[in-house]
This record gives sequence, structure tokens and C-alpha cells, in this order.
Amino acid sequence: MPLFPNVQGPQRTVLQLVTVVVLMGGLSWASVPFYDWFCRVTGFGGATNIAESTTGEILDQTITVRFDASLERDMPWTFTPVEREMELRIGEMGLAFYEAHNPFDVPIAGQAAYNVTPYQAGAFFDKIECFCFVEQVLQPGETVQMPVSFFVDPAIVDDSEGQYIHTITLSYTFYQIDLPESYEQAALDAGEPLTTTPTDAIDVN
Repeated sequence: MPLFPNVQGPQRTVLQLVTVVVLMGGLSWASVPFYDWFCRVTGFGGATNIAESTTGEILDQTITVRFDASLERDMPWTFTPVEREMELRIGEMGLAFYEAHNPFDVPIAGQAAYNVTPYQAGAFFDKIECFCFVEQVLQPGETVQMPVSFFVDPAIVDDSEGQYIHTITLSYTFYQIDLPESYEQAALDAGEPLTTTPTDAIDVN
């Protein structure tokens, strides 16, 4: 049955085109949360899981977790893992730290994106606490060490692909975001400037 059967000629064509545009826009909007959900459920693309605690099962088999850090092109922080790798038993909780520094004279806000490689490990890599769960604001000249606690689900040893994974790399990329509204209001109340643009140029390549 044609769309808009009571409308003829050019008007029908216009209405059909508008309908298609609106439909495609809606699908595009919906695909973002759906893709995020799909990645977290399946581990596709290296997305990880979130857990309240470990499963309680700890195997004798060990696995190596490596830590990687990078910055988006215009992010003016410095950002690095405190330690490059650790070895722990599968199912055991690990605790690692990343260090970030704001070298400029204005506050800068950031948010971390993350994944693990190989991608198949994402379905078995569980974070309990992570600095990546919330936005971070560093004051002028501030240096912080940010924790991430995690474990590798023992189910990995029974997976057809996961059983061959002996090393997992956890990677974070920080990108700059706008300062939170609560911080902006506090700055206004204190009569402080709201700019987050560093006063000096920086080459982050």
C-alpha cells in the first residue's frame, strides 16, 4: 500500500521524502545506544563489563594485563599508566593506576574512552571501579593518580577463543570536554574565569 494514498503528485513525493529522512534520522539516533549496549554485552570492539565484585572463583592459571594510555589530538594533559603491566590469577581482583597532569593555568575537564585487546577478551574483562566511569576535572598544575580495579572472569578458560588469550591490553584515551555545569556555577560565584583554553599552545603529537 503506498504512503499517503490520498495525496497525489509532487506533494506525495515531498511527504514520502520527508518520511524517509525522519525515519533514517530516528534509526541513526537509536543505533548509538544500541551499538553501545551490543558492545558491552558481547565484548565486540573490545568493550568491557562492569561488575560490583569478583565472582569469588580464583584459578591457578595466570594472565598478563598490560596498560596503555593516549590522548586525543587537542587534549593538553599528560597521561600515562603508573605501571606498564601486571600478572595476576584469573578471577583475582587487580588494582592499577593511571597518572594525569594538567600543565596549564586553567582547569581542564576530560573523559576517558577505553577498550581491551584482543577484542574477544572484552566479554571477560570486568571493571569494578574506574576513573573512566565519570568525567575528570584537573585544576591548574594538578597531578592525580586515578585507580581502576578489575578482574578477568574465569569463564574465559572455557571459551573457544578466550582459552588461548594469555595477555590482555587495557587502553584508555582521554579527550577534552566542557567543564561540568556545577563547576561553572561555582566559578561564577567565586568570580573566576570560565575559559578552559590553555594560555600557551601545546603540541601533543
